[in-house]
Amino acid sequence: MDVALVIRERLAELGLEQRDLARAAHVTESYVSQLLSGKKAPPAPHRTDIYDRLDRVLKLPPGELTKVAERERIEELKRRLGLRAEPLFPKMRELLLATVRPDKAHQIGVIMERQPFGELERLVSHKLLDVAGIATDVLHLTAKHIALLEARIESWDVDLATFALEIVLRPKARGVRRFEMVERNSAPEPGLLKFLADRSLSGGATPSELEFLKSLRFVGRRPTAFYYYRELQNLRDPLHFE
Repeated sequence: MDVALVIRERLAELGLEQRDLARAAHVTESYVSQLLSGKKAPPAPHRTDIYDRLDRVLKLPPGELTKVAERERIEELKRRLGLRAEPLFPKMRELLLATVRPDKAHQIGVIMERQPFGELERLVSHKLLDVAGIATDVLHLTAKHIALLEARIESWDVDLATFALEIVLRPKARGVRRFEMVERNSAPEPGLLKFLADRSLSGGATPSELEFLKSLRFVGRRPTAFYYYRELQNLRDPLHFE
């Protein structure tokens, strides 16, 4: 887990853009962009108060980003010294290794041990929580959440070439869920950007509603800001859903 990852995830959850974060934290948008892309290393916590401002903007508990930054610096030092990186969420990693397909356990374990909370570990953790219907993220896991995962997840497997996931639920009668990584154009729609910028249209939209709107894809014609407003109203109309 690193500072950039936490910030990106919270921006997505809150439906905020980098410019919103920069404005509220009193830094330049260029600085935020470089921080999130890894071009600029997170500053040492004892030399800045930016983490306190970011915590407030991102609605994180006070001191949350400072702790993440300290942990990131320690793990980076360990990597430089050739030391083994300790897991950031040991209970979650134990569960992942206990439920992965047995013939993949050693290979997955080796991959996960390279980082405290690497890309594969993040992907699988997020999907297991989602499939199990547990409304939290890895940052706020409790012993109760882990127990629920153990009760609801039978096993999982991953294709390391495509990162396609297969998750088997308990009891087995509930079936198998499969997920595959799909390459998409990441450039946001101009109409969506205008919709988000106009608070008279997007004001009051929840993070889940914004996530749905951002997931829409179009070929040929480009949607306008008003299209997204109408789509938002459709989402909220109970007549459109059973």
